[in-house]
Amino acid sequence: MAIPVRDSVPVRRTPWVTYLLIAANVVIFLFTPVARIAGVETVNLDSRCELEEFYDRYAAIPQEMLHNRQLPDAATGEVSVGERGAGCVIGPPEYVKIPVLSVLTAMFLHGSWLHLLGNMLFLWVFGNNIEDRLGRPRYLLFYLLCGYVAAYGFALANPDSVEALVGASGAISGVLGAYLVFYPRARITSLVPVLLFLPVRLPAWLVLGIWFAVQWLYSAGYANTDGGSVAYLAHALGFVTGVLVAIPIRKQRPREPRQRRQIRRSRGGP
Repeated sequence: MAIPVRDSVPVRRTPWVTYLLIAANVVIFLFTPVARIAGVETVNLDSRCELEEFYDRYAAIPQEMLHNRQLPDAATGEVSVGERGAGCVIGPPEYVKIPVLSVLTAMFLHGSWLHLLGNMLFLWVFGNNIEDRLGRPRYLLFYLLCGYVAAYGFALANPDSVEALVGASGAISGVLGAYLVFYPRARITSLVPVLLFLPVRLPAWLVLGIWFAVQWLYSAGYANTDGGSVAYLAHALGFVTGVLVAIPIRKQRPREPRQRRQIRRSRGGP
């Protein structure tokens, strides 16, 4: 699949919200247990239990989300050694978790460096144009909306799941869906894996259309993948949400930057 690295649509304002989202995702990742064990071939049991406790506390868990009630038992981060061998201690959590808010915290958590960097690359390439088109406040609300719809849609499809759901993929997928609606003919410089990664300029509708088709095929079970832990359905739902939100405002006049509006008023413009 093509890897986008640049697009042809110029922006009229500095995409501060996109920059802040990227910075927040990177900084938060550095302070999570995942960053300490990333790239380590053999992870000891202490680290695995610490990671499991961290996800139980801050990740979105479908069963919790649908009932808005935390599970009665969770990993404590401690290791027990019994007759059946060593394992993580499971017991009543010592914290109060609000599942509806865990969807928000989960948007800023990632399972690996590859997961983080892949998401941030897509946000870097496409987020600035959607922020420019919607304006900063609406863009941030749109981003969070897509993330919530993707997460809860996945939970509804997997109501009994207690697996941790983490990552900004659902929200970023919404950004991709909006980009397809607003800029279908934009040219996307992408790295295509043909022998080596060759840079090719492709239309946005082709790059994003193929991306969505892959997510949908995997989520529907029509294609096999080794990435069993990837929530492809959340990606597809986030993308569809972005498309549906963007369609009614596609014909609206793009919001001008505040500085440009002030200049027009000072010159007697409307």
